[in-house]
Amino acid sequence: MNKRYRADQVGSLLRPSELIQARTALSNGQMSLEQLRKIEDRAILDALQLQRETGVEVFTDGEFRRGSFMGDLAEAVEGFVLDTGEREWRGPGASTKRGAFGRVVGAKLRQTRRLTVHESVFLREHSLGAFKITIPSPSLLAFVAYKPGLTSRFYPARLDLLRALTEIISAEITLLAGEGVPYIQLDAPVYTYYADPKFLDRMRFDGIDPDQSLEEAIAADNACLEAASRHEVTLGIHLCRGNSRSSWLAEGSYDPIAEKLFGSLKADRFLLEYDNERSGGFAPLRFVPKGKSVALGLITTKAGELELQDELLRRIEEASAFVSLENLAISPQCGFASSAPGNLISYDAQRRKLELVADTARKVWGENR
Repeated sequence: MNKRYRADQVGSLLRPSELIQARTALSNGQMSLEQLRKIEDRAILDALQLQRETGVEVFTDGEFRRGSFMGDLAEAVEGFVLDTGEREWRGPGASTKRGAFGRVVGAKLRQTRRLTVHESVFLREHSLGAFKITIPSPSLLAFVAYKPGLTSRFYPARLDLLRALTEIISAEITLLAGEGVPYIQLDAPVYTYYADPKFLDRMRFDGIDPDQSLEEAIAADNACLEAASRHEVTLGIHLCRGNSRSSWLAEGSYDPIAEKLFGSLKADRFLLEYDNERSGGFAPLRFVPKGKSVALGLITTKAGELELQDELLRRIEEASAFVSLENLAISPQCGFASSAPGNLISYDAQRRKLELVADTARKVWGENR
């Protein structure tokens, strides 16, 4: 099902300081999980009210129950260990530093609980409109959480880990769809690595065939998307270039991967980063199949300066040369806090940007709700 939500958002919102402190207290043994859940509940109710006031059409819990956007899986599945490796980030104040996830697979994976049911049950009861549940894609996790010499002791090849993760995530998506979640989104920023010469060189240096790896990633994500295909649910997939403290990892347009990616992925909706020149132009959208929708991530979450609405309207019109206006939407380019510390942006700027998403959508497509 492809419901054309016009004023979309990616998922995460800036965490209140009380919530960040509570998660630290939990990890230090100074707070119980039950106490943390009560603080999360209050923060999520406030976040839902914020979203209602700004006018966005799709509600989320801000990913407030996670330490990072991938944390739902790492906290529900044994086998992940802290990673001492580092990543090269780009952007304001960027440097070689630990990434937002910071975990790799260091044992056989064993699921101990549902991944997101504690999120979906609360949202189903309290959401003020259609809501989405976000889940990291197996293609992303198999790429960033596979460490040769460690993971290979338990999963000899990256493909072995990819299959194990696909099984876990597919099962969760099947359950969420069966429970009536209206919108499920896979987060898969790894695809942009296949369009960045720096990452392609690194893959080849590590003995990875990029073409084969891309095929395997698409097949895995499709298996997850197909797990919900019998239900009335909008299936989205979010592609970005990394998002941590306003920094990013990859650069480059969608051109090298667009035909294969858009033509093969079985999502109803592509949420694409288009907030500045590192994302390239809209021409790759010509490969999006008819009937599928694209949420244009025109509003950055990496800086507080508010975009000019006239420029947003111009860019939507430009994109409509490749995807019909009926099949377009607008959103921020990524979440505001892919990891708990969040991007270098204020709460007020976050509100104004969500308001801008909703107001621009009304100007282009009419009333959102």
